[in-house]
Amino acid sequence: MSQIINIFKEITSIPRCSGTHTPFINYMKEISSKAGFICLTDSHNNILVKKQNSKAKLAFQSHYDIVCLSDNCVPVIVENGDIISAQNSTLGSDNGIGCSYMIQLILDGVDGEFLFTSDEEIGLIGTNNLDIEIKAPYMLNLDSEEEAGICIGCAGGVDIFATNSNKKIIVNDENLDLYEISISKLQGGHSGVDIDKNIPNAIKLIAKTIKEANAKLLDINGGERINSIPVKVKAIVASKTTPIASHENMTIEKIDTKSEHLNIFDDKIIDFLYNFENGVRSLNVELGVVQNSINLAIISTNQDNIKIELSARSMANDELANLKDETIKMLEAHNFTVTTDGKYPAWKPDVNEFTNKVLEIYKEVNPKASLEAIHAGLECAIFKDKYPHIKVASIGPTIDFPHSKKEQVSIKSVEHVFEVVQKIVKEIC
Repeated sequence: MSQIINIFKEITSIPRCSGTHTPFINYMKEISSKAGFICLTDSHNNILVKKQNSKAKLAFQSHYDIVCLSDNCVPVIVENGDIISAQNSTLGSDNGIGCSYMIQLILDGVDGEFLFTSDEEIGLIGTNNLDIEIKAPYMLNLDSEEEAGICIGCAGGVDIFATNSNKKIIVNDENLDLYEISISKLQGGHSGVDIDKNIPNAIKLIAKTIKEANAKLLDINGGERINSIPVKVKAIVASKTTPIASHENMTIEKIDTKSEHLNIFDDKIIDFLYNFENGVRSLNVELGVVQNSINLAIISTNQDNIKIELSARSMANDELANLKDETIKMLEAHNFTVTTDGKYPAWKPDVNEFTNKVLEIYKEVNPKASLEAIHAGLECAIFKDKYPHIKVASIGPTIDFPHSKKEQVSIKSVEHVFEVVQKIVKEIC
């Protein structure tokens, strides 16, 4: 077993769900002290490790938070030959492998700037609020998820939040029956790189069942994270007829209670969920990736209102603005009030001396290496905004099904990419 995998196992035991910072910060302080490096943090829990009098030409960057589908999850690693996964949770190889590479380079005494950013998975919060200066002219991001792919461009994104407070009490003069509809154990996945893989969306499926039964909505909750394709949803509805399941994983149970009055939500909510065009909106043939997409991610209710969270992505900033505005108008037409947050820019593909050098080095290890762009948000786009002079490339091992319980990584792929990283260090650092 490689030392990188051993480091990955070690940091996997450290709580790193988005919003959890102190345990990993303390760990990095220990690593830095052991290596004779300094460890700096800022007000948003970003971490920069470097030599005291560093003359680094290359900055390495990974985010240290992981997607957790349940609160305070610490993944339990499962090994099956070359494949590492986790027991009934995400693995955290996104971006734990990148962090492991960087920790090994620190322990090896490499003169680089090692930036570990916080809360990437909940809106690139650390990077957007970075208050630590990066001086190196080149940056190698280690958050890509396909071996042999050198990412030089990515999608921009924006999170959309909608609230509908139209709720009323009606007399149950139609003698409607109550039903609990639930769906779970869907595949799930990353709402960017997996959006074109025809993965079922739990919210869309349950909306289809409710709409086609012409049912009234009393309660609905589901979805896990705004950047994940939703896996499970549960709803309470009132209907004349028994709703029909729209997926084999859906269960429908009649509630043996009659009510003279029903506290129901606006019918326009189900109309929106049913009619909304979720998923891929257009393709970029030139880059071979999705151009525009939007994911219906989370839905929740409380006593007074219903809330929906969506994540829109585009490879072009103007098209992202159009997608956002179009979605807002549709939501408002269905009686929602809307806000947006978590916006990050697209990273326009940029071929330069650094990306060409990375490609040249990578091809020594893997002749299939190529420059590409991905339909997901990478922090690189924000670094390019903050530091216009910096030249950036992103690499990483093959990670399958990130942000889901099926997430897995190949040990051989991890080792191959670290070989590339070491060659880049030798050439540039």
